[in-house]
Amino acid sequence: MRRFSFIGSIAAAAALLIAGCGGGGNNNSNSSASAPAKSPSGTALVNSANTASLGDIVVGPNGRTLYLFKKDTGPNSTCSGACAAQWPPLTAKGAVTSSGSVSMSALKTVRRSDGTMQVTLDGHPLYYYAGDSAPGQANGQGLNTYGATWWALSPSGKEITVGGGPHGGY
Repeated sequence: MRRFSFIGSIAAAAALLIAGCGGGGNNNSNSSASAPAKSPSGTALVNSANTASLGDIVVGPNGRTLYLFKKDTGPNSTCSGACAAQWPPLTAKGAVTSSGSVSMSALKTVRRSDGTMQVTLDGHPLYYYAGDSAPGQANGQGLNTYGATWWALSPSGKEITVGGGPHGGY
C-alpha cells in the first residue's frame, strides 16, 4: 500500500472533513470521480503526499493525485470535452492554498474556455484522473491519451516520469 506523510494525511483528512460538513450547495455524498472535491468556500488546497511508488507527489484537496498533461505547453489547458471528463481539471472559485512542500508562490489560476478557473503549479495546469478513486492511487501515471502523456508532479512542479507503464490510449 502507498503511504502518505503524516502532515499530508492530516491535511487530506481535514479537507475531506471540511468538504463533507459544508452547508449549502450540492453536498452529495455520492460524488463522482470526475467531480473533484472542493471545500465549501471554493478554496483549492494543493498538498504534497508521499507514495511508495512515486515518492513525494502533489495532491488535491481530496488527497487524490494531480497530473500534468504534456500537450499543455503553457498555463492554458488543451484538455476539454471528453478529455476533461476523463481528466477533470482542479478548479477553484476562491483562494488557492498550499500545504506540505508545495510552494504557494508557484500556484496560480488561469481561466479555462468554459470560464472556470483552473489551478496551475509552476505553469502547469493541474488535473485529476477519473480512474483514481482514492488517495494514494496514481493509475493515470504515464498514460498516453488525448495526444500526449500524463505525469504526476513533484511539489516543485516537475513531472515525475517513473512508474509509467505500457498504457494504451483512448
